Amino acid sequence: MRTLILWLFTVLFGLTHSYADTRPTIETTAPKRVVHIAADYNYPPYEFLDEEGQPAGYTVELTYAIAETMGLDIDLTMTDWQSAYTGLLDGTYDVLQNIAYSEERAKHIFFSSPHSIVSQSLFARKDGPHVDDISEVSGYEVIVQNASIMHEYLKQNFPETTIIPAPTHSAALRLLASGKHDFALTANSPSLYLSQEMGLSNLEPIARPVAGQRLSYGALPVNEDLMALFSEGLAILKNTGRQQEIYNKWFGTLDQSKTQWKKLGQYAFYTILALLFILGGIMIWNSMLRKEVERRSEQIKAQQEQLIQADKMASLGVLVSGVAHEINNPTGLLMLNLPILRSAWEDALPYLDEVEKEHARLYLGGLSYQRLKAEIPYLLDEMQHSTDRIRNIVNDLKDFAREQPDEIWQEVNINQVVETAVRLVDKSLRNATEHFALHLDPRNPKIMGNPQRLEQVIINLVLNACDALENKSQALTISTSLNPDQSELLLAVEDQGCGIDQQALPRLTDPFFTTKRETGGTGLGLSVSAGIVKAHKGRLSFESSVGKGTVAIASFPILP
Repeated sequence: MRTLILWLFTVLFGLTHSYADTRPTIETTAPKRVVHIAADYNYPPYEFLDEEGQPAGYTVELTYAIAETMGLDIDLTMTDWQSAYTGLLDGTYDVLQNIAYSEERAKHIFFSSPHSIVSQSLFARKDGPHVDDISEVSGYEVIVQNASIMHEYLKQNFPETTIIPAPTHSAALRLLASGKHDFALTANSPSLYLSQEMGLSNLEPIARPVAGQRLSYGALPVNEDLMALFSEGLAILKNTGRQQEIYNKWFGTLDQSKTQWKKLGQYAFYTILALLFILGGIMIWNSMLRKEVERRSEQIKAQQEQLIQADKMASLGVLVSGVAHEINNPTGLLMLNLPILRSAWEDALPYLDEVEKEHARLYLGGLSYQRLKAEIPYLLDEMQHSTDRIRNIVNDLKDFAREQPDEIWQEVNINQVVETAVRLVDKSLRNATEHFALHLDPRNPKIMGNPQRLEQVIINLVLNACDALENKSQALTISTSLNPDQSELLLAVEDQGCGIDQQALPRLTDPFFTTKRETGGTGLGLSVSAGIVKAHKGRLSFESSVGKGTVAIASFPILP
């Protein structure tokens, strides 16, 4: 019996061993699919050639991990971005491993699920021109990587910008650092990495970053099945934690402090949650929090829409400047011809008097000569006055729209700036109230500043006051004065409008906070104005009562 059991065990072990030996032979003989992939050789830390000339980077390692998981052979070609992108379109390569998604590209390229999100930043020389937003680059020379997503973005959204294509990110940054052109619009992380590696200490990111771009694998429709494989491989690597390991290897030092704070936040959350359970009322608190989150989410969505509208309005200054130039031409003709017309009328009067004596009564244009003789001088005076007013308004519009860096500071007579701003908003004032008053300090106080930026502040405050008036019987007053010790200039804009709730007063200068969202308010005017006043070493304050009106006071240090 014992012998029989040993014989059966030996046979079973032999069969199992034989089956195990044959399985690898079947698997290794199955052919793997070879996928030709292109990558940018100069896009660290995502993809680049290391010191030994070998492919390296987060996306490169991620690609090999996907190939290992999905049973693919990889033929990776490192080249410049334009060649890689062109090669994908003409079929030279099957897959492009680090391509940013856009609706235009999606018309002829299939994308996998995204593996990264990268922000694009505007870089400038520290001693060069600066802007506050990407929408202000019209008219400047901007360097971009040739055929990149930012190249397409500038051509589509800012056609007036002079675009300077460069083959790589490092070439774009070197070109900017050498003093050529105005800005470089490149990916944030690679540009900071390359600037440090190349020692380009005179460059810095400026303005608000362009919205993050989703980086994915891309292929032509003929290779749509490859995108399904890569998306599946990404999902597997994410669920197994392999993608996070690769990410930590290349970006871990940047995110280490964030992770620690995240863990601390989690510990604090659980502690607070336990205390709330002890104290009771957690359900009520949670319900209130959820409603607040929903409300804030709606606000953020509305603010994003307002930002889009604000970007459109940014080009209005250029349009105003062009229109003002066109109006100047006919206005110049009127100013030139009106004195000639007046002189001709005065010279013709003696002859017309003689003609009237001969004909008893003389009519010109259906009106009696005596009436025309009395009224034409007044008509000419009104025409001359109106022409001068058109010229002043056009000049003010041109000054207001003209771009000028904040560094241009000069001695400013604030009374003159107020008068200019009032001329610009004269129509709004006349439409809003019949009781407008302007009280300017006779001492003509002066400050150091930028006249155009100060005009912008005054215009914003006056237009807000006009919007607050509910009917024309309510008054609006602008005044300039000095504080008791004569160390500060006080510019006050007072209205008798609807007033502002006390809870809203502290938030008036917060970006995107507005009480006029239903009527198209963006919540940017007072925020920008407060920033300008602060740049002039001043402060902007408000006093208001609901139903009684509002007083906006901008204070500035005066010149000795």
